[in-house]
Amino acid sequence: MLSPSVENLVAQLTRLPGIGSRTAQRLAFHLLQAQKEEALALAGAIKEVKERVRFCRDCGNLTEDELCGICLDARRDRTTICVVEQPVDLVSLERTAEYRGLYHVLGGALSPLDGVEPEHLRIDELMHRVQSDGVVEVVLATNPNATGEATASYLASRLRDRVRVTRLASGLPVGGDLEYADEVTLGRALVGRREM
Repeated sequence: MLSPSVENLVAQLTRLPGIGSRTAQRLAFHLLQAQKEEALALAGAIKEVKERVRFCRDCGNLTEDELCGICLDARRDRTTICVVEQPVDLVSLERTAEYRGLYHVLGGALSPLDGVEPEHLRIDELMHRVQSDGVVEVVLATNPNATGEATASYLASRLRDRVRVTRLASGLPVGGDLEYADEVTLGRALVGRREM
């Protein structure tokens, strides 16, 4: 029904996370109706980011230079490293403006069923940083799901004798209702309660 080049565009768009075939078709038709310069600007931006962006030598964040802006910032607390799974997690934490230490991006989470073992992640690089950079605390900020918890447990066991290891608190979201919270979330909120 569609031309082969449009079918190919739709197929490529469906490979993006969260994009199903209907959304991919809408995006493809939008690009077809857009001015040629607008569509080519998108293509150019994709090409440029793939050519210029790489991982920071120290932390694994995205950067166009050897080191990212966070690693270069002399005002950051160099005694604390926050471990995240992906650069997008780092961006979320930075938006809070609450954390002023350094980061370490693992590049994923342990998942033996999917073939992701410790050697596939940037764990050795983390251990080297902790050993040689005067780190006092490592904050484990992996996702609160099965693979994130497994990764946090594995890292805690490897780091425990070297530095203080902490985990992000988990519990009820601000603005949430108790009746809609699951048992695990409520349980963690009770365990993590604090003095007022």
